[in-house]
Amino acid sequence: MVWSEITRPNYERKELRYASDTTEAEWAVLSPHLPSPCQRGRPRKVDLRTIVNAILYIATTGCQWRMLPKEFPAWTTVQGYFYRWRDDGFWSTINHHLVGAAREAMGREASPTAGVIDSQSVKTTEAGGPRGYDAGKCTKGRKRHILTDTTGFLVAAIVHAADVQDRDGAPMLLASMRQTHPWLRHVFADGGYAGPKLETALRAMGEWTLEIIKRSDTAKGFELLPRRWVVERTIAWLNRNRRLAKDFEATLESALAWLMIASVKLLSRRIARASTT
Repeated sequence: MVWSEITRPNYERKELRYASDTTEAEWAVLSPHLPSPCQRGRPRKVDLRTIVNAILYIATTGCQWRMLPKEFPAWTTVQGYFYRWRDDGFWSTINHHLVGAAREAMGREASPTAGVIDSQSVKTTEAGGPRGYDAGKCTKGRKRHILTDTTGFLVAAIVHAADVQDRDGAPMLLASMRQTHPWLRHVFADGGYAGPKLETALRAMGEWTLEIIKRSDTAKGFELLPRRWVVERTIAWLNRNRRLAKDFEATLESALAWLMIASVKLLSRRIARASTT
């Protein structure tokens, strides 16, 4: 993005304690989707906004749980909410609602009909968990397999070992979003997804159309390819969160949760800016 006197004030967050905190407009977008207090057991004493701000702080800065600043609730409390919402699929659910709201704000239908698929191999740490070696990227770790709509909003994602090829991971990713996005049946992909293996797997899942966008054999250096640049830009957006610089998680579920948290942060800010301007 080219910063100017017009665009910079729209993205500055100097009025906040931390740049990762939610503004009033962003909290108005997120708060309706948060779980209501349970009617049984001990009453809730913590403010959910401080919990969300703490999780966004960790996602943005990449700090350890124990390094959470004292302005937030106890790190054990924040961690407990993170694991609870991860197991409930809370972040995937809110991401689904925000994608529809962001698309409607752009004058589009809430449910997309076409998507762009790609993967990113990242290194893991000594935390353990599933991992593999991606010979193409020379990376030992995991793959973040994502599907975006044609505007770049994250529609679905899975995380698996890096030794799983793209054409083998794509059916798992597309199967995970059939119920939430029933109208999405056209997929743009790069040459790594070409071949009869993926086409056969997709035929067994219903009616799908796969469009392969290949790089020219005579091209040298950088080449902007139609549709493919959209998902690559989304990966760059998500990687601005330092928690995603590497895969620090011991489980695939936690790795996917942080991916969805980064997407929720991006969508809530975009919707809030649109509503205020």
